[in-house]
Amino acid sequence: MGALQPEFGFAYRHFDAPLGGEIINLDLSAPLSDVAFDALRKSFLDAQVLVFRNQFNLTPQQHIAFSRRFGELQIHVLKEFHLSGHPEILVVSNVVENGRKIGLGDAGRYWHSDLSYKEEPSLGSLLHAQELPATEGDTIFANMYLAYETLPDPIKQRIEGRRAVHSYTLKYDDLRARSNARNALTPEQLAQVAPVSHPIVRVHPETGRKALFVSEGFAARIEGLPEGESDELLKFLFAHSTRPEFLYRHKWQPGDLLFWDNRATIHLAVGCPPDQRRTLYRTTVKGDKPV
Repeated sequence: MGALQPEFGFAYRHFDAPLGGEIINLDLSAPLSDVAFDALRKSFLDAQVLVFRNQFNLTPQQHIAFSRRFGELQIHVLKEFHLSGHPEILVVSNVVENGRKIGLGDAGRYWHSDLSYKEEPSLGSLLHAQELPATEGDTIFANMYLAYETLPDPIKQRIEGRRAVHSYTLKYDDLRARSNARNALTPEQLAQVAPVSHPIVRVHPETGRKALFVSEGFAARIEGLPEGESDELLKFLFAHSTRPEFLYRHKWQPGDLLFWDNRATIHLAVGCPPDQRRTLYRTTVKGDKPV
């Protein structure tokens, strides 16, 4: 897909990569017509990861309003990291102010699709850079269409019709042991993230394409298989889906807002040196039940 029509006042360019593209010359703090929005949605489906450059003027309220045009927003279970006055925004940050963690400092340390542990996982997430480190801090995305399409036929046959259990707590204790970035979950929070079952291969509701839908961060086991066989097959799927030829590595620039499709990608946060501040605001759009 090339540049959009000039009457929209902005352009779309697909990256020379397995996924990813950018929108140029668009201020999301300004009004956006329905026609222009439809063009953006098509660009999003084409790119899977869409980068909006130079969104310096975008307020939290405008971030939320733009996100809501794609659907209902999901509120993250870690309410202690909601932006004050805006529970729709999860603060992703390693910053500590007055002894208090202002955001989730270790978000994305395992490959995952956001909220795949919910009955109706996320359609997509919108992450807006507020403060970036001088070095590192990249986010890597994997194209899960390609991950499925390039599977060996015997593996496709093994996973046909099978389902995996997704659990928010799968890596939670491990993450807590590695750093002090997150607190223990309360009984109320645990009740909000009970394990769920989803197809290993899902059909994208808008494109009709099949995508692999498991990740090391949340996929705990394959239903109906012995534990050893399940572990072996998941290990293969995790490694296959993150092969270099499926990846786009985003190097953040000031003002970037990223919008990625959680139905057809997984992602990983590389992290940054602890002495360098990094803060981003994330909204999450609710999707449908995978089929």
